[in-house]
Amino acid sequence: MQMNISLTPHLEAMVRQKVASGRYNNSSEVVREALRLLEEQDQRDPPRAALAVGLDDLARGDVVPWTPDFMDQLNREAEEEDRLDLPISDDVTP
Repeated sequence: MQMNISLTPHLEAMVRQKVASGRYNNSSEVVREALRLLEEQDQRDPPRAALAVGLDDLARGDVVPWTPDFMDQLNREAEEEDRLDLPISDDVTP
């Protein structure tokens, strides 16, 4: 598929520099690589968002200590849900 795009002078210069460096054969390769890297970044964003939520919880002190008693409780809840043929919810999996 062919597509025409408009770039700022700065981005156009970057593309030309990348091709001139010899690493890429043409501007299409540069754009494909940039989009591949953007896709990789997008795939990392959800875990980063979840980590940020967890760190915010930790900073507020909104945490549950993972004690042996707490682990036993989670196991009992999971076994009961399994016995009832219910899906095990995310909040009872470590």
